Amino acid sequence: MGGQTVSGTELPSGTVLLDGFHALKHALRFGAHITEALTTDKAAALTLAGQLAPDLTDRLDALLTEVPAPQLAALSPRPHPTGVAARALRPAQHLPDTGRTAPTVVLDNPRHLGNIGAVIRLAAGSGAAGVITTGTTDPWHPNVVRAAAGLHYALPVAHRDGPAQLPPGPLYALDPDGADIRTLTTPIPPDALLAFGSERHGLSAATRARATHLIALPMRPEVSSYNLATSVAMTLYHWLLTSAPATGGAGPERGPHHGPDAAPH
Repeated sequence: MGGQTVSGTELPSGTVLLDGFHALKHALRFGAHITEALTTDKAAALTLAGQLAPDLTDRLDALLTEVPAPQLAALSPRPHPTGVAARALRPAQHLPDTGRTAPTVVLDNPRHLGNIGAVIRLAAGSGAAGVITTGTTDPWHPNVVRAAAGLHYALPVAHRDGPAQLPPGPLYALDPDGADIRTLTTPIPPDALLAFGSERHGLSAATRARATHLIALPMRPEVSSYNLATSVAMTLYHWLLTSAPATGGAGPERGPHHGPDAAPH
């Protein structure tokens, strides 16, 4: 999957659009190579950095170029309210077959770009090993990166053609006919794959057949389903509650996000 188009603007192959202050902030913190960073108000962007990312203020001061609004719109046709957009190189990420210390989230043929981004944001925050998608949607689509607030750089995010290309490990598939996740007698192992079906059609037959465990989330009768990102959050939270806490990690940012970039879209 090469170059992407954002509202008619073609991104060069191998590059990623970082739309908004938080996307640029997270990408920088997790080692992105920034090739261009623009803002319509550099002073305002640096003030925001002083409030939300003082560790990056000097780097942002050196990176950001102030431009008129039409020039920013050429890079990001739907400019973010923070007036910041950047372009970065897409990393060559690799999810190891062995030695994983946290489960990997597998999205089976997802369709909603915002949901994919929200899942990547959840996976990064909870310390998952990575996110893999199957199907036709590129998980590095600009709208997914925007919804994930640039956290693609915090963990491997990859695409596979189908379940046969998934890394080894027990596959826990979320399915209404599965066992209640609260009844699991052993914790979800760190090399597990957590598979979630598409928003409309659920798990594919091939992924369901590959599953070693079918598990279900508790749900009130007559409620039909949860949002995809909500299902992932509940499952990862169960894993966090039932697994020994990791040591040596930086941990999530402290305090709530109330800045203008806090919403996923």
